Amino acid sequence: MMKKHPNSIRTFDIARLAVGAVRTNKLRSVLTMLGIIIGIAAVITMVALGRGAQQAVQERIQALGTDLLTIRPDYRSRAGVKAGEVKLTLEDAEAILEKVPSVIEVVPEMRGTTQVEYGTNNVAVTVTGTTPNWMAVNRFRMHYGRFLEPKDIEGRRKVAVIGAGVLPDFKAEAEDLLGQEVMIRGLRFRVIGVMREKGGAGWWNPDEQILVPISTARFRVFGHDYLRSITAQASSATTLNRAIIDVEKTLRRQHRIRNSRENNFRIYNTSSLMSTYEETSRTFAYLLAAIAAVSLVVGGIGIMNVMLVSVTERTREIGLCKALGATRRLVLSQFLAEAVVLCVTGGALGIAVGFGASSLLAQAAGWRTMVSGSSVLLALGFSAAVGVFFGLYPAARAARLDPIDALRQE
Repeated sequence: MMKKHPNSIRTFDIARLAVGAVRTNKLRSVLTMLGIIIGIAAVITMVALGRGAQQAVQERIQALGTDLLTIRPDYRSRAGVKAGEVKLTLEDAEAILEKVPSVIEVVPEMRGTTQVEYGTNNVAVTVTGTTPNWMAVNRFRMHYGRFLEPKDIEGRRKVAVIGAGVLPDFKAEAEDLLGQEVMIRGLRFRVIGVMREKGGAGWWNPDEQILVPISTARFRVFGHDYLRSITAQASSATTLNRAIIDVEKTLRRQHRIRNSRENNFRIYNTSSLMSTYEETSRTFAYLLAAIAAVSLVVGGIGIMNVMLVSVTERTREIGLCKALGATRRLVLSQFLAEAVVLCVTGGALGIAVGFGASSLLAQAAGWRTMVSGSSVLLALGFSAAVGVFFGLYPAARAARLDPIDALRQE
């Protein structure tokens, strides 16, 4: 039988003695680990919430389409003075479709918030005037009924398609709304369809709107021809950058903007929205990590304090061990191992608490959480590092004790 190497036996003995020393004062050990437990649990929970929220927003942004551009008027003031009245018109939308080869669809939108009545319910709802291709370009689906058709635009019909987010305001079910009438600015609109819920990304939820023919919105609801936005669909995600450049050139010509002047419109795309969100989420992640690190540092200071007390209480024991031949390195390893055991155990308990808190939040609040293996390994590694860092000074102090002076200690 192969004999074990002496170093492996010593390492095992050191670990066993460290665990025994921690178990000797159970209550003090648990109280000492509280800071580490809270810090690691906070890290696990915050990372799980952050990753879950990030995935949810990414899915919603991708559902909006990675090949879409949104053009809006730019109302920014320059040098403290308003840039003047900025308009987007149907002619702008037609010019984009005709003169930009990389754009295959254009959806003009007129939008405004107005009072809408249904039965005894009178609520402020966003009303959007648009064209039949709005649903396909924005990747919506119908739940009941149909969407707008060319005949609705041509006849300026007073028909409406209800978004799923409006149903709670009307206190009605989707199937009950079909064929019913809603009052928009005193005009009766017949409900021809209800859309499926899709969800939004950010402050705007496209489910919370009522869609009507753009011709009806122009002449009967809003009384003007100004567009709130134009959505342009590129031929593919790879041609999106080319489309942005061409759309900008086309609109500058449409608006007769000189080379020295800035654009009076803005172009947005889902890629820029995604990058903005990622930067924001990264900033919040750093902030949360800093807060959790403070808790871990406080926990580490508590462990250092307890280890210093432990060195004082066991001074005679240390002197006896040194008198029997224990080296400085062995004493240092012993006390350092105790600090690491405290931190790693606290880290493991903190991970369990973090898992539990994440699951509880997911069930109680309906938030999406995602605990990754990398965050668990990072938490364990960081807790061990805290143990080594804050346990080194007490361990070194124990190792430097003179055996004769230590045995004289009362």
